Amino acid sequence: MSRFKSPLTLFCSTVIVIALLALFGPEEKSLGANVRIVYLHGAWVLSAELVFVAAGLAGAIGLITRHEVFHRWSAALGRTGIFFWITYLPLSLWAMQSNWNGLFLSEPRFRLAVIFAVTGVLLQVGLWLINTGWITSVANIIFILVLRVIFATADNVMHPPPSPIFNSGSYTIIGFFLALIALSIVASYFLTGVFLKTVK
Repeated sequence: MSRFKSPLTLFCSTVIVIALLALFGPEEKSLGANVRIVYLHGAWVLSAELVFVAAGLAGAIGLITRHEVFHRWSAALGRTGIFFWITYLPLSLWAMQSNWNGLFLSEPRFRLAVIFAVTGVLLQVGLWLINTGWITSVANIIFILVLRVIFATADNVMHPPPSPIFNSGSYTIIGFFLALIALSIVASYFLTGVFLKTVK
């Protein structure tokens, strides 16, 4: 495979495109240009969750069909998901500092995000060491289910529902945010390709 067509190169190239696009995001009346980091951190964490869902679905299909290839995809997607989840945390801190002039580390959802980051890393390392397809699939299914249940009941302090972006009434902002999500998903696909090579 050409070096320029390798999954890692494609992933890095997509991340650069995402970063450049984020620099030109539409400003918002209250937060001004600083809202751009909010767009980016929101798209990044949504992509992480979607990848976790994909890991769970691939695992479920693997358990039902007993085809090892789905267990391998679940493993690779799980590793990609935790990468996106971990790298979302500094983006979240950056968004806090830029828009609220301080770090609210006790914010409920950020605190939970850190807990799931640590748990997720330990889980993925453990699954890598165990290296058993069906166990990986079951673990990935449980992880995303627990994550969604916990966050669905978590307090909202700096993340007021419903979504400020999708309820902004601005098609420019919504369209830009969806573009960031789409590119982040593309990046996650390329990164999954990198991890897929490490799954035996």
